[in-house]
Amino acid sequence: MKETTFDFLEKLKGVMNFVIFDIKGSTFTLLTLVYLIVSSVLLVFLAKRLTHFLEYRFFATRIAERGNRSAIVTIIRYLILVFGFLFIFKSAGFELGAFSWLLGALGVGLGFGLQNITNNFISGIIILFERPIKVGDRIQVGDISGDVVAISMRSTRIITNDNISVIVPNSQFINGNVTNWSHNDRLVRFHYPIGVSYKENPQKVKDIVLKIANDHHGVLKEPAPALWFVEYGDNSLNFELVVWTSTYIQKPVVLKSELYYIIFEEFAKHDIEIPFPQRDIHIRSGLENSKQL
Repeated sequence: MKETTFDFLEKLKGVMNFVIFDIKGSTFTLLTLVYLIVSSVLLVFLAKRLTHFLEYRFFATRIAERGNRSAIVTIIRYLILVFGFLFIFKSAGFELGAFSWLLGALGVGLGFGLQNITNNFISGIIILFERPIKVGDRIQVGDISGDVVAISMRSTRIITNDNISVIVPNSQFINGNVTNWSHNDRLVRFHYPIGVSYKENPQKVKDIVLKIANDHHGVLKEPAPALWFVEYGDNSLNFELVVWTSTYIQKPVVLKSELYYIIFEEFAKHDIEIPFPQRDIHIRSGLENSKQL
């Protein structure tokens, strides 16, 4: 029995030490492959657990803003992974100089076939350091509007008001126009048009609308809301309600709807007419035209 076990161990040792390929003296065996797989999985797991601890425990009491914590933790995670993989390959007996030909081939591949991936990767690094956007920001890029929930090295994930996840390549934030509603702070101003009939008193309209805005819980008292007299329109006196909010930054249409509902009810109570386009058509008969001639 002992001899059988010994023979099995010797055969297993021979299999594990079987050289798959040799690169300038650096041998790659089945044992090396197992070591690389186990070490890589363990490295990724530990990096994830460590950065999760840093973001939600260590930095949570030291850095108040979530976006700053996320950016710092993301950079730390990738540094851990880069240096961790370098250590794993070094400890496996590989000299990095032996892979110079592989790095060269990868460089050519990145230059031709992986241009978009490289562009997004570099853009991700720029975003993490320059921070034009950060986790928690309300942004609009193209036709997409939502909250930034995650920034990786290749793409950024946005959650829309419909709870839909949109994955946006990082290069779009560097090469295109991006509207960041909360870049400075979560305080924005919205403009809502209002029109009334020409027979109405503008001051009365102003008093009613401003009272509605000031009474709404989502409208800030400072800066105070305002009602601008914009123009004399074709069919109405046109105003613009200007309100500041920090709670409806993610749902401006909801705030607009709530204000419009109340404004409509108050206008009805005070007999203030909301006009609609009207056209007068004058028809002349052929006989009247002939008399004029």
